[in-house]
Amino acid sequence: MPEVIFGNHSLKQVGESCLRLGANKVLIVTDTGVMNAGWMDKVIESCQEAGLSYVYFNDISTNPKEDQAERGAQVYLENECDALIGVGGGSVIDIAKAIAILATNGGKVSDYEGVDRIVVPLPPLVMAGTTAGSGAEVSQFSVIVDSERKKKMTIISKSLVPDIAIIDPITLSTKSSHLTASTGMDVLTHAIEAYVSIAATPMTDVFAKNAITLVSKNLRPSVASQLNSAAKNNMAMASLHAGLAFSNAILGAVHAISHAIGGRYPMMHGDLNAVLLPHVMEFNLLANPVRFKEIAKLLGANITGLSTTEAGKRGIEYVKQLSVEIGAPQHLSEMGFEEHMINEISQIALQDACMITNPRDITAEDVVKILQKAL
Repeated sequence: MPEVIFGNHSLKQVGESCLRLGANKVLIVTDTGVMNAGWMDKVIESCQEAGLSYVYFNDISTNPKEDQAERGAQVYLENECDALIGVGGGSVIDIAKAIAILATNGGKVSDYEGVDRIVVPLPPLVMAGTTAGSGAEVSQFSVIVDSERKKKMTIISKSLVPDIAIIDPITLSTKSSHLTASTGMDVLTHAIEAYVSIAATPMTDVFAKNAITLVSKNLRPSVASQLNSAAKNNMAMASLHAGLAFSNAILGAVHAISHAIGGRYPMMHGDLNAVLLPHVMEFNLLANPVRFKEIAKLLGANITGLSTTEAGKRGIEYVKQLSVEIGAPQHLSEMGFEEHMINEISQIALQDACMITNPRDITAEDVVKILQKAL
């Protein structure tokens, strides 16, 4: 895990954090949403107060692409930068990491797809997450779309763990209720998939369990009001803990399938997870009913008198109900996904690195059935 600076107005620490890492000129990676919300101004102000030179790059799509990383690396090199700041959600931070890879290791992003393919150390990375969703500011992941193959590439490397992660809950106050719901379901998916992952450990369990509890208590009020600072603070902490959990325990079939869909079609990652999560939980229940019973307890579901399996099912029902209450999509068809896409997506999903740690063995036929139920 990186050094973590957490708390209201911690965005002011960006410039000083870069100084501590030896930076002189930084590339700030962000997107138009962050700029329109005014958070980029805070970062620039912090850099100026620290005496840092800076340039910025904001050519980023919802599902970031390889060519965007290449253009960002060109900006980094042409301006002789020596550190990167990422300010935004998962898309921004994933691109910032990919820019760092290309600026130091060369080649194409696809050269680094998979596990531990980065050989040259990356420049200092300071990442400020603004969405309470992806956990990318503390993770060893970068997920980038290969436009030619129309698939999301998952890059996993300890080199991608940022040096410093800055989490300022105040940035959540400018998010819409839809984006809050979408990113919040991403947090819950991270926590649940990390908890039932075959790579889970006692350490990751602590973070995953705490994230599940925080989401169950705070996602509804966070969606309901942009001004509920306590809920925003707790969702930011939930995202942090879920990020630490999945960065070390990895994920599962929900993310493998949502990556497959998101690489092909411009659909929001959190919305896809919201739809897929209960269906994948139903599939995985057989593999570890004891853990699913614990998830139900953590969510606050009443499981008194139920068997272990029935208690696990109650937890799945709770996830469905939470998703309904916060207004998240309930069917893939609501996002434009169509039945003819299922077979192709099922094959792509099996190739995703996240499928390796899914608790239950899964085939293309299983993925087809999950997608049919989710449609």
